[in-house]
Amino acid sequence: MASFELLEPGSLEEAFDLLDPDDPAVRPIGGGTALMLMMKAQIYRPERLVSLRRINGRFSGIDFAPGRGAFRIGAMTTFAELEHSPDIRCALPVIPQTMLTLANVRVRNVATVGGNLAHADPHLDLPPVWAALGARATIVGPSGERTVPVEEIAAGYYETTLANNELLAELEVPARPGWRSLYVKVTTRAAHDWPALGLALSMSIEGRTVRDLRLFMSAAVDRPTRLSAAEGVLRGADVGEAVIRAAGEAAVAETEIEADSRGSAPYKQHLLRVHLGRAVRALAGE
Repeated sequence: MASFELLEPGSLEEAFDLLDPDDPAVRPIGGGTALMLMMKAQIYRPERLVSLRRINGRFSGIDFAPGRGAFRIGAMTTFAELEHSPDIRCALPVIPQTMLTLANVRVRNVATVGGNLAHADPHLDLPPVWAALGARATIVGPSGERTVPVEEIAAGYYETTLANNELLAELEVPARPGWRSLYVKVTTRAAHDWPALGLALSMSIEGRTVRDLRLFMSAAVDRPTRLSAAEGVLRGADVGEAVIRAAGEAAVAETEIEADSRGSAPYKQHLLRVHLGRAVRALAGE
């Protein structure tokens, strides 16, 4: 690895002073699990990394706000903290379920919620889950802060809508009692490997009638993508084979699926049809 400067500011203001919006070789770092791999491969050669690990307050912790019916999750919260939180396990069980095949224990002990989102690799497991859950991210910068839906952070492969001197501070994730959520990770190799297809589905269902839902696909596209046409087929419909087939065809038609080493585009289209149907049936109780 090339030499670089690692700084650990103790306050948000100090962090902003150390970041340079005009220098791509200066970047913030959370857990660094993905960034270090890029540096070892010489894909990225930073001159200065600004660590956020000493910045507490809103950047850390998991809290439930009854007034808003939502969880506040600090951006520097590690995956392990999420995985072992009794409150998250009770209210958002899809999160620990997703962790079962997310990398390994060593990575989950270090990787952070904010760094994972800001990395913007479309193969990551949690971003489509946050999007399906309706999470919103608070982004802070020298000129103030803004709040956006999580799905608006990624702009493409390793590209985000964050300015170089902006930091992701926290997430707000609605609890949504009565909704059921599921993440489907389809791998062609080991279970913890990058997926060929990821599907995150959160659904409100009464009997066999879908009242509302949020459906996102990842890995086969360049960013977590909402399948609005498929949602339109399912919303208000009774779960049945004809509806499930129609939703699968709508999902395939509305996305431009990319081929890679994990499968051709037609193969991934087939995976989308099959696993969308399985996910809907699972949440419908079949």
